[in-house]
Amino acid sequence: MSDTPQTLRAALWMIGAIASFTAMAVAGRAVSFELDTFEIMMYRSFIGMIIVISVAGITGHLGDITRRHMSAHTIRNIAHFAGQNLWFFALTVIPLAQVFALEFTSPIWVLVLSPFVLGERMTQTRALAALLGFAGILIVARPFGETVGLGVVTASLAAICFAITIIFTKRLTRSEKITCILFYLTVMQAVFGVLAAGYDGDIALPSATTAPWLLLIGCAGLLAHFCLTTALSLAPATVVVPIDFARLPVIAVIGWAAYAEALDVWVFVGALLIFAGNYFNIWTETRKSLR
Repeated sequence: MSDTPQTLRAALWMIGAIASFTAMAVAGRAVSFELDTFEIMMYRSFIGMIIVISVAGITGHLGDITRRHMSAHTIRNIAHFAGQNLWFFALTVIPLAQVFALEFTSPIWVLVLSPFVLGERMTQTRALAALLGFAGILIVARPFGETVGLGVVTASLAAICFAITIIFTKRLTRSEKITCILFYLTVMQAVFGVLAAGYDGDIALPSATTAPWLLLIGCAGLLAHFCLTTALSLAPATVVVPIDFARLPVIAVIGWAAYAEALDVWVFVGALLIFAGNYFNIWTETRKSLR
């Protein structure tokens, strides 16, 4: 019984994460008609930087920010910046449900890349989980018999970039505090955003229409990851991951209701296989740790 309140709290935090990720997707599509993805990321990073520095100052955690492992921070944030730009672009060209389904392959890519970056062993369980995930990708993308669209390619590349981000986050959490990681996340990506958005000498300013959406993107991005991290601290990943996959039907319904996007059954079938691969791996790893 003592575990029930913790699980319930984790579920409530995950509802917050689902709402935040969904709000960010809707807001990203809303501002895409006036701002390019680099400008969106630049303004998002400025908002995030203000929030992180303010909260760290108020709570006395500015001392957590160090200059150790700058190379790891740099690689992590280049990957995240690239992935987030690709994700925002994909939101504008393919159905929201398809973007989310392909985004869920990030843990599968972590399994594939971890042996090369973290030195972790590729077990039979992880290999099977990866195969299930890739089968799901093929069903969602359906590359056979038709040309794979740019949106599917960018959403898939975004998932790979997010996987690299996860791997280097895992490395950094061995020695760095969350405040330090979030500080460099926002500061570095603000710099990347200014350079990428301003390379042509033309940076669009937010209008009265886009400014509230940009504020929502900045706040929702940080809140989503905070809610997800908190949920994982309260309950096992075997509990949290299934809740996170509720994002797919939620965004599918929003896409259908707000943008007249068809509810594609094959996206759900593919997402189910992707989920099965993720959950099978987490369940197996959790059982090993309990022995």
